[in-house]
Amino acid sequence: MEEKIDELEPDSSKIAVYLYTYLQKAKQEGNWTETAKAYQNLMHAAPERLRTIYADSIVEAAKKTNDNVIIGSSYLTKGIVYYSLKRHNLALDNFVVANNYISRTNDNYLIYKLKYHIALVKYYLGYYDEAISLLDECINYFKKDASQPYLNSLHSLGLCYNRQGNYGHVTEINNLGLQECERLRIKKLEVYFNHSEGINEYYKKDYASSIQKIRSSIEDLKQKKDFGNESVGYFYIGKDYWALGKFDMAIPYFKKVDYLFNTKGYIRPDIREMYELLINYYKTKENPKLQLYYIDQLLKADRILNETFKYLVGKINKEYQTQELLLEKEKIQQLLDRKNSSYSTLITFTSLLFFSFLLLTFRYYRNRKLYKKNYDELMQKNNVTEETAKPRQRTEKPAILDINPETVALILKQLEKFEREKKFLDKDMNLSKLSATFNSNPRYLSNIIRHYRDKVFTEYINDLRIDYVIELLQSDKKARLFTNKALAEEAGFSSTQLFVNVFKAKTGMPTAFFIEQIKKENLNSPN
Repeated sequence: MEEKIDELEPDSSKIAVYLYTYLQKAKQEGNWTETAKAYQNLMHAAPERLRTIYADSIVEAAKKTNDNVIIGSSYLTKGIVYYSLKRHNLALDNFVVANNYISRTNDNYLIYKLKYHIALVKYYLGYYDEAISLLDECINYFKKDASQPYLNSLHSLGLCYNRQGNYGHVTEINNLGLQECERLRIKKLEVYFNHSEGINEYYKKDYASSIQKIRSSIEDLKQKKDFGNESVGYFYIGKDYWALGKFDMAIPYFKKVDYLFNTKGYIRPDIREMYELLINYYKTKENPKLQLYYIDQLLKADRILNETFKYLVGKINKEYQTQELLLEKEKIQQLLDRKNSSYSTLITFTSLLFFSFLLLTFRYYRNRKLYKKNYDELMQKNNVTEETAKPRQRTEKPAILDINPETVALILKQLEKFEREKKFLDKDMNLSKLSATFNSNPRYLSNIIRHYRDKVFTEYINDLRIDYVIELLQSDKKARLFTNKALAEEAGFSSTQLFVNVFKAKTGMPTAFFIEQIKKENLNSPN
């Protein structure tokens, strides 16, 4: 079928006729493998709005084959379709289902293809260390026989290192990517490495080169209908001009980002900053209508981000918190309506201000009460743990049937040493690195941690790091003066925000409240 499609490629009408004929023939013969293939080819030829429908049809046909490879591949394809539309939650749902099938097969290509797309989701969520670990595996696998997935993995690796601030390494990766595009004769991917380097040069403060490189990539991205990278490109061109103090030249690019947000629903955490810049810009221009519009857009963006990124729900240190934005919105609305009803505007504004004050006061004291309860429980739990601490008993749980008991015992002993020596503070620590250190394989190590520590690897490492920070803050007076950034670096976290989120999730309070309580206890202590 693929040969016939290549032969008919110049004539899209003939391709459509051929694909529909092929689909009907496969259905009549009850050949569900070929039916799934036909739907997949129709999906690639279909307009964007129909692709999810064809993806559903691929899955339904694949299920009738009872073949794990075909079913897993169909769910992976469906996830990729949703990811291309930037509907990340639905993409991840399908990737997880795909993994249930693909993990039962020996199809290494599919296994690494899935790893690559899981890495993209982890990158989007901000788990850069985990994404880098997966992408390194993908690069090593795809480099041998799969040129395009290899280059895609290389490009994504550069994006991860950019978010970690390793800009020199990003430039090395992008230069390698361009060389490999030339060597492998895949010119169509050069645009992504140029686009990536343009963004990287913004962070290196080479704004003119950044503008030139990103701008040169935009047309190719538009032709590829890659509205995500197109939007990111516009955002960073705008940021370049903003950094140069050319605000009026930045505004049209920010408006293009806003247009893609309205038409495609695309937003990500770094792009939301644009709305803060626009709100302040139009505030200085005394243009309340546009200021009000961009406040609405920022509220909408935060709503979408909070739904997509559950770990961001507790984020409180934004410049524009939701309640503040709502209050500002009402103030501006009252300003616009004041000509018609100045007295009622004043009354309404005062009432809203009073209500907002009450609401914020209530939330403040409610949160303080909840944090104090969580703090007391944490301290009580830690005290009980210290008083009743016993060596880990490896016999408390049944053995893992598919792993040699001697191997389990050795790895558990290595884990105890790993914990005792605080090797988890290594910023680059990941499952692959630790398994190599233990001379084990990632699957064994992951299963043993899950079985004997009752945690997945990421949770295991993060919990050790947070426990270390808690102990450090209790015992070291100087550490209580550290910023969240310093604490995150001390504990080995890849970003300050990830540390803040994990600390609050584990302890039920922000670091500032925890430190405040520690200081109070020390102040009131007779010693």
